[in-house]
Amino acid sequence: MIRRIHQFLERNILLFGMTVLIVSLIGGLAQIVPIAFDKKFKEPAENLKPYTALELAGRDIYIREGCALCHSQQIRPLLGETIRYGRNSRLNDSVYDYPFLWGSKRTGPDLSRLYGKYSENWQRIHLTAPTKVVPDSIMPAYPWLEVNDLQNSIPDIEARMNTLRILGVPYTDEEIKNAPSEIKDKTELDAVVAYLMSLGRFITEQNTIEAQQ
Repeated sequence: MIRRIHQFLERNILLFGMTVLIVSLIGGLAQIVPIAFDKKFKEPAENLKPYTALELAGRDIYIREGCALCHSQQIRPLLGETIRYGRNSRLNDSVYDYPFLWGSKRTGPDLSRLYGKYSENWQRIHLTAPTKVVPDSIMPAYPWLEVNDLQNSIPDIEARMNTLRILGVPYTDEEIKNAPSEIKDKTELDAVVAYLMSLGRFITEQNTIEAQQ
């Protein structure tokens, strides 16, 4: 019986395509719907904190410059990846990220565990002259980050943080009030470096705490 149905579908391309689509939708919904209603996926990972004003501004510059097009921020549950980067990414690792910067496109390496891997100075050189620290790098240079005033680029940091608070990021009134002074006299390069240096920080802090116990 099943064989007859299969043969019938194989001989009707349109019907076969619709059947594949329907089965894929059911499979997708079976994976997505339970996650949407499970509270544990919405609670932030241990030690996860919202980005500071400077880090948040850096994240927006990072997105503007298209860095996410070449670098993912998602460790997939594959042996090779977990050996290289550590445990796979989980939904609650990124509950403060709007939008998510997951994905699998990797012209460059994944950046979700960048914290502590390089110094701040290394990051500055890498962004303005990549081949000075990675001779074979194909990454373009971003020298304008070093001279662009951050306040001119992100004049509405308070509004951005207020919007994120509406979405659930727990910024306090004081953090939002102090945000303009935090990014004052900073360049776009300062902000992007601060953002990159924060990626995966909570994982390192969590591992440190566990190692001390």
